[in-house]
Amino acid sequence: MPDLSSHAVDPADEQRHDPGSDPLWNESYYLDFVGGDGAVAGYARIGLYPNLGVTWWTTMVVGPGRPTVASVAYDLPVGEGTGLVIGADGHDISCVVDDPLAAMTLRGTAPAVSFGDPTAVYHGAAGDPTRVGFDLTWTTDGMPYHYDVATRYEVPCLVTGAVTVGDEEFTVEGHGQRDHSWGVRDWWAFGWCWMAARLDDGTRVHAADIRIPGLPVAFGYVQSEDEVHPVETLEVTEVLGDQGLPSTCQARIEPGGFGLEIQPLAFGPLLLVAPDGRVSRFPRAVARFVARDGRTGTGWIEWNQPDLTTAA
Repeated sequence: MPDLSSHAVDPADEQRHDPGSDPLWNESYYLDFVGGDGAVAGYARIGLYPNLGVTWWTTMVVGPGRPTVASVAYDLPVGEGTGLVIGADGHDISCVVDDPLAAMTLRGTAPAVSFGDPTAVYHGAAGDPTRVGFDLTWTTDGMPYHYDVATRYEVPCLVTGAVTVGDEEFTVEGHGQRDHSWGVRDWWAFGWCWMAARLDDGTRVHAADIRIPGLPVAFGYVQSEDEVHPVETLEVTEVLGDQGLPSTCQARIEPGGFGLEIQPLAFGPLLLVAPDGRVSRFPRAVARFVARDGRTGTGWIEWNQPDLTTAA
């Protein structure tokens, strides 16, 4: 078993942190889920930019054969105090750490729009108005894992509760990942590919391919019930389809030559615009993961594509 002391998470870091001075200093809470039957999946992100005076609420509910339902706002106020509460412009959202490193809940409702084609998000389409609602709990199912060179940690979870889209209600008995990071977040400086999945034997896989030109960096882990192995090297390749949405992906993780074939099933993409006008496309997808030895699973995968903003 590797020495994991550098990856231990301080429970106090579950709470909000004092911001730095950079305008792009950001505190991010990310939560995603996949229902046990795979029919519905989603993610929610609360991104606090206190020096810009705004909160990003970027949230999607998707599923194979379903519309992409987007609840997205980049100009909500930053809540006072230490909590994660959004109560403006029709949003009534509360995100609470119930038990540090053990359980976190997301509850509330927010305005949303529905798209038959997920790439409509890239083109400013109006969509069909609806609302989304959440009553979900992320319960830790594995080892919380701190990156060793960044203020960020990842937590594999089981996810239970309910999600509503308009008049539809979905019971969720599934799994997901949550993460928390704080520091300067410049989405437009370089690309990356991030993924997190649960295989059918309970193995958790998380990997992040940070694509800084001339300085590739990899983070992540492969963890089973008894062992956690940090990612040492990572190779990720994808085939880009319509408007930059990846159609297939392969990942090879060392140690162990752990290989994955990844098939996106439904996209919840974003168009990210910087204060100075730079633009990045951000396709995020619920996906099927197939290991080289035949194990299968589901999870989420994302790409940041600052160099694909002019894709047709």
